Amino acid sequence: MKYRQLTKEQFLELHKEFAEFLASQQIDVKEWETIKKEKPLIAEEELNIFSDIVWEDVLFKTEFLEHISANHINLFRCNSKEIIRIYIKLNNPGKSFLNDNDFNWFLNHPLDDSIEYFKASKKYAKERNTELFELIEMGSVISKGELYNKVKQLIS
Repeated sequence: MKYRQLTKEQFLELHKEFAEFLASQQIDVKEWETIKKEKPLIAEEELNIFSDIVWEDVLFKTEFLEHISANHINLFRCNSKEIIRIYIKLNNPGKSFLNDNDFNWFLNHPLDDSIEYFKASKKYAKERNTELFELIEMGSVISKGELYNKVKQLIS
């Protein structure tokens, strides 16, 4: 398995796609139920294959990731050859990016002296999708890039 198996909730959300995946292998509902009961290792392998297919598709389409913690924001633009990172550090112990009021304060006062910005880029050390998956597993979430683009304009 290249990534990790989807959660039960993700499988439920993708039940139609999973049914189509099984159908593409000539496995109908009745046969799937039999496989789950009598051949659990084969059922597990089918779940793993489907999970990898879904992750590969999602990661291929991912352009932006973000990770927000109390005093740090990491924004990533994931190109085909490199990843561009904007790192924002909040040097005010009385504020937290995780607090809605403080986050809105940051959006309205992005040039405050308590905020530092750093920007860097690097070529992928591993396969692109593997690196993006690792960032997601460490807490990053896929985004549309609004915050990245806003901050990029600000620091350019």
